[in-house]
Amino acid sequence: MKYGFPNNFLWGGAIAANQAEGAWNEGGKGLSVPDVDWHNPHLIRGGKRDADSEMTSTRLNDLLAIDEDWQFPKRSGIDFYHTYREDLALMKELGLKAFRTSINWARIYPDGDDTQPNEEGLKFYDDLIDTILANGMEPIITLFHYELPLKLVTEYGGWRNKQLIDFYARFAQTCFERYKEKVRYWILINQINLIYVESFNSLGILCDRVENLEEAKYQAIHNQFVACSLATKLGRDIDPNFKLGMMISDHNCYPETASPEDVFSTLQKNQMSQFFYGDVRIRGYYPGYALRYFEDHQLNIDWTEEELDLIKNYTADYMAFSYYYSRMNSAVRNTPELNDISRNPLLPASVWGWCVDPLGLRNSLNVYYDRYQLPLMIAENGLGALDELIEGTVEDDYRIDYLREHLKAIKEALHDGVDVFAYCAWGPIDIVSCTTNEMSKRYGFVYVDLNDDGTGSRKRFKKKSFEWYKQVIKTNGEAL
Repeated sequence: MKYGFPNNFLWGGAIAANQAEGAWNEGGKGLSVPDVDWHNPHLIRGGKRDADSEMTSTRLNDLLAIDEDWQFPKRSGIDFYHTYREDLALMKELGLKAFRTSINWARIYPDGDDTQPNEEGLKFYDDLIDTILANGMEPIITLFHYELPLKLVTEYGGWRNKQLIDFYARFAQTCFERYKEKVRYWILINQINLIYVESFNSLGILCDRVENLEEAKYQAIHNQFVACSLATKLGRDIDPNFKLGMMISDHNCYPETASPEDVFSTLQKNQMSQFFYGDVRIRGYYPGYALRYFEDHQLNIDWTEEELDLIKNYTADYMAFSYYYSRMNSAVRNTPELNDISRNPLLPASVWGWCVDPLGLRNSLNVYYDRYQLPLMIAENGLGALDELIEGTVEDDYRIDYLREHLKAIKEALHDGVDVFAYCAWGPIDIVSCTTNEMSKRYGFVYVDLNDDGTGSRKRFKKKSFEWYKQVIKTNGEAL
């Protein structure tokens, strides 16, 4: 029996507004968290991440005092704000059936707590989404991809403040009403589970302003759960045809050995770092293992019955996740801390230390579909590499190999009976790295001539992988 990708499969590519648009102070946009993501020119690749996962008030003030924009690459991105028409024409040539991007919250509500939206920002996304559609692509829109207005950090304390629930709901409702005739697929919050590596970026918490940082993080996550359910309620009222998804970053752990201690310790880490978020957003309630975790760690989360009812009644329509690598855990060598994990010595790794594990993607697809029985979207997948532009192109066979093996894994998962409806290659065009704030970490099928220090022509060049992915899409995944 022949099997493969369904005829209506969404072959896509994904970017984020904050990593691509630039124009950080144009069009009425307010200051946002990514605008203070500093690039470390002495970055040690494969070592500690460059972005500030934890931020203090003092450090934030120091960053705001720096007046050299080149030190903050996301302020300029790849200038997608001005080049999106030409870039999307390249995506059409590539053959993309879907294009995922985000709406920068601070471009619509510059301070986050504004009562009226910024019309210039709305008009920009009118034009952007119209251009996506005109180029034959389905828009997949992320509402919150770390673009938190900075005022919501400095004056409200970030997502740990329940007032952000209503601010986010206002932002969501504005976008739903404005783009309801154009956008069907929405991701409400990007990679909601990365509270240990995107603490400041995602949650907007200044760690010196809280007494118990872990408790503040889980309070912030609860508030995001409530905000997502409220947005789901609003979205369904506005257009019942909306598909309102939830998203995590998949980095499931394998136990290092078959010892019961390793197996159970790994289960516990996967529960709280992976499954917890889907269990709440898809099943609609806090699972017992999470309640025990809060109890054992003396975390007091403030919630009301009304909030729990909202979470129960307005769950996600589909599950999206990013997949780049897998991890390993030992009950002996690793501590019980959720983010204390190891690299798998049996797997090759990228320059940045991310283990390459295509079979892990098939494993995760099966695990999530067995658990939730909802359609799945691979919202991000790709290989960050140090590409070299030679005579107008990049011979990136390493990227082709990486993507080919991961697409084979998806094909096998489809044969397993998993409902996968979309695949978005991360960074179909080179953009600023989220984790390291550098251009050198490139994912795209299109090379952007831009260096870490902001120099370069900004011209676009097709890599070898461009023609390869074009053929993959043209043959609906047969020509791998």
